[in-house]
Amino acid sequence: MIWNTIESASREEIEAIQLKRLQETARRVYALNPFYKEKFEERGITPEDIRSLEDLQRLPFTRKQDLRDHYPFGLFCVPMREVVRIHSSSGTTGKPTVVGYNAHDMEVWNEVMARVYTMSGVGAEDVVHNAYGYGLFTGGLGFHYGAEKVGATVVPASGGFTDRQLMLMRDFGATVLACTPSFALHLAEVAAKAGSEFRKDYKLKVGIFGAEPTSEGLKKEVAKAWGIEYREVYGLSEIIGPGVSCSCSHSDRLHIFEDHFLPEIIDPETGEVLPDGERGELVITTLTKQALPIIRYRTGDITSLVKEPCGCGRAMVRMESIVGRADDMLIVNGVNVYPSQVEHVIANTEGVTLNYQIIAEKKGHLDKLEIMVEVSEEIMSDNVGELERIRKALQESLLNNLYINALVKLVEPNTIERSMGKAVRVVDKRR
Repeated sequence: MIWNTIESASREEIEAIQLKRLQETARRVYALNPFYKEKFEERGITPEDIRSLEDLQRLPFTRKQDLRDHYPFGLFCVPMREVVRIHSSSGTTGKPTVVGYNAHDMEVWNEVMARVYTMSGVGAEDVVHNAYGYGLFTGGLGFHYGAEKVGATVVPASGGFTDRQLMLMRDFGATVLACTPSFALHLAEVAAKAGSEFRKDYKLKVGIFGAEPTSEGLKKEVAKAWGIEYREVYGLSEIIGPGVSCSCSHSDRLHIFEDHFLPEIIDPETGEVLPDGERGELVITTLTKQALPIIRYRTGDITSLVKEPCGCGRAMVRMESIVGRADDMLIVNGVNVYPSQVEHVIANTEGVTLNYQIIAEKKGHLDKLEIMVEVSEEIMSDNVGELERIRKALQESLLNNLYINALVKLVEPNTIERSMGKAVRVVDKRR
């Protein structure tokens, strides 16, 4: 099913809509926001100079720091009396990034989330167990109102309280699970303690997961653990929240809703726009937001784009699952390493689970990398020989595939701290 026929429009139709909306957005920020007007003038450009989509490259980038520098409402383009919702980041590394929505923006958000649910086969007959966090984080409410728009029943469970979550999922007959993939796996691990046939107690058919980079191995693990279809959603609060893109049953790549979000891929070092298919940093320009329109936002997420139509009937550009973040990439003795690459190697190693943590430290002038990985329940902790075989196999695989010489440490199941939100995969003690 397709929620909106625009999703299957021709490339020419899509690009015509994008150009019209890009021109409108450029005029809006130039007229209503001193920050953008100054940025435009620094580049010697006005909104009237935007005559084609290629002219997008002439516009300035926006960075997360720009939102922090204008905390809290300095980048808003509507008066506060028109703002109906405010969200923000946690602000754990300084001032939070604050985002605002007017009534029009809320309609856009609900629209793109309705597309996500429809793409995932969710409708009025479904019960959505929403275990994304509610509050200033955009996940909970974004998923909530999108589900209501397609007529589904929503259980606003939020995060934490694992046993209670499982009880609600079972007793309320949840058919859809919405949460981070790491929390979904944690829920399955706890549920499995009740018996290997625990899935018979649940009616889940699909899960819509996001909010953290995820390897193919973890996706398969979550899908297998629950016996469900895996859908991946992508979004970020600065752009809208969840609902920028979503995967379908025909492709692991995620369809970007291009009539609302104009994507580019750039070289994270030079800012140069890269051709389709090449991997780099995702940059997004909002095309329909009014309260907080964003020009060329550097997401920091590493991915690639392809424009070929999909077997599902949608023609909008598709993005690769996020490989990692430009600022989360580890440089270990000169080698670039993303956590998702490590996770992929772990996923192809027998006897271990996908619960792991990477610890980077400095030893003299050299980097030292330790990777803690939980062994599976089937491996006996007193079988020293088998544990050593697994450890060596994983260590050699990391060296052969990623060219990193890491110390692998196997630990017992449930040793590494779980997260009800985003999993902490990297601890960099070199900083």
